[in-house]
Amino acid sequence: MTETATPAPSVPVRMVLASIAGLWLCYFVLITLRNAVTDDEYLLEMSQRRGVVMIAGIGVTLLAWTIIRLFDKHRLGVRIAAALIIMLPAALALAMINQAVFAPLERRINERFANPTAVNVRHDSSGNVLIDIPDPPSMPRAQIESIQKKLDEQGLWRQLTDLAISRYFLLLAWAALYLALLNAAQARAAERREGEYRRAAKAAELQSLRYQINPHFLFNTLNSLSSLVMTGKDKAAEAMIQTLATFYRRGLADDPTADHPLSEEIELQRLYLEIEALRFPDRLLLSVDVSEQLGNVPVPGMILQPLVENAVKYGVSRSSKPVTITIATTAEFGRLVIAVSDNGPGADPGSHGLGIGLANVRDRLQARYGDLASLTAAPIPGGYRVELRLPMT
Repeated sequence: MTETATPAPSVPVRMVLASIAGLWLCYFVLITLRNAVTDDEYLLEMSQRRGVVMIAGIGVTLLAWTIIRLFDKHRLGVRIAAALIIMLPAALALAMINQAVFAPLERRINERFANPTAVNVRHDSSGNVLIDIPDPPSMPRAQIESIQKKLDEQGLWRQLTDLAISRYFLLLAWAALYLALLNAAQARAAERREGEYRRAAKAAELQSLRYQINPHFLFNTLNSLSSLVMTGKDKAAEAMIQTLATFYRRGLADDPTADHPLSEEIELQRLYLEIEALRFPDRLLLSVDVSEQLGNVPVPGMILQPLVENAVKYGVSRSSKPVTITIATTAEFGRLVIAVSDNGPGADPGSHGLGIGLANVRDRLQARYGDLASLTAAPIPGGYRVELRLPMT
């Protein structure tokens, strides 16, 4: 049988796309609002160009993610270092894209203010018309253009540097978000694995405890069958074999960790007591007091078997008079209470708990329910009583 490798935890692609789109949409909205407040003259054109930059930013960030995700299986320090390095060229690329997109608009604005030819008409606070006439240039145009070119060259690199730094921190903010999402996914995966290991260990413990019952029960039953054969009770022995086969099909062959309705568990004990009644036809009686509503409550399979078996062993077999084994259930404070008692003579106090009987049931309850279930056993006037308290799940 081949084992399938568990896929490494990762951030869903849909979440990655949503985070990238959300980051750049926030950038677009905030910068556009700032532009609207400070200067609305070129708002529409700048918004259009900024939309192009936003789409380019989504594409570049997505491309950077395809590289960063290659380090998902490495240590956190390696992932951080990879993000710091990978986002540098990404930030520079975004700065160059931003510069190229806004360059035509920036040239028009610079030309307008460097060569003002239009007359500016405005009104003062009193309503008078004021006309601003631009001053003539104080130096030759060729000299102005030479100075402007040098300033533009210096300003271009300064602007690219400023843009790259701002985009770098923006990309790092998204990378930090991605690493946080990845760490959360890995933590959830570790918790799931731990939970699976705990469930597997608990299932193995339950199986082991349940399987203890099977050979123990069969050993006692085969002893009873042997005594019937040796005493010449062939028909009773044949009936026991047939009933034993039915009991095995219904009970011992089931999933050892599965729960069953209480009514099925009690019917299984009726079947078991039919087997034992062949040994004690005049001494073994059964009384069951279970409401229809409580009969649907799930309980661990074969949980009552050791209790009923102990009642037969220490109550019925040691008595020369009829003994009634009683199975009664009640509901108290959200718990199911199951009592198995007998009015036999019993033996010394605590004898019902010898062997694996009560110890097995107690261990199974602990493994299945933890501290939410309990078992008490003690002699009572005229017999012995074992009581289980289980959560009504």
